[in-house]
Amino acid sequence: MPKLNQIIAVEKGVKNRSQQELTQAHHDLQKPQLLSGISRTYQPRDEEGERFPPESTRVQVRTQDVLKKAQEILTRLFDVTATKDLTNCHAKADVRVDGRVLLKGVPATYLLFLEKQLVDLHTFVKKLPTLDPSESWVPDPAQGLWATEPVQTAKTKKVPRNHVKSEATEKHPAQVEVYYEDIVVGYWKTVKFSGALPATRMNDLLERVEKLQQAVKFAREEANAVEVEEMKAGEALLGYLFG
Repeated sequence: MPKLNQIIAVEKGVKNRSQQELTQAHHDLQKPQLLSGISRTYQPRDEEGERFPPESTRVQVRTQDVLKKAQEILTRLFDVTATKDLTNCHAKADVRVDGRVLLKGVPATYLLFLEKQLVDLHTFVKKLPTLDPSESWVPDPAQGLWATEPVQTAKTKKVPRNHVKSEATEKHPAQVEVYYEDIVVGYWKTVKFSGALPATRMNDLLERVEKLQQAVKFAREEANAVEVEEMKAGEALLGYLFG
């Protein structure tokens, strides 16, 4: 008996061929000239009359033949698809990661769904924001965030100062130059917060997704290796329809 994965591989080709052949049959039936024929012979009124050769056009398409061909095409398609779907009801496998069974007896169709979802999840995890590696981060449980150690910086203020370049005399006023001096007036204490993830956490998540992807793929291959349970549906359905 063939395996389910062999039936799945065949089904696509059967579907494509069936669609092409049925489309062609439909187009042929829409051309009246292919279904029509004629036979003409000429008989002059007397022996002296002009003679013409017979004319004929053959019928190229017979509707009943097309229906018979359609029945053959669709019977194969119906049988292959019915066999696949019936076998899928019994095609199951466990999803195992590192020897641990995460899901038991998972249907092959659901495993295929999981494969597609995990591709999207891998992309999602890969783009998660991570903490700036140039900073040193510690957990802040009160806020559920990551925080840096406090950094203290001085707050300064420019204060004008006078520099006497020359003292006043009876004839000249004093020459004074104004300059500004930075005076510390206080201190800033800065703590940065982030809701991003440590790079190690993101890498761990990526590894888990990739392990799960591999496990689901293995499970699907195992499920699809089950022997098929053949089902003949086409003859009963199309025999009734075209009978």
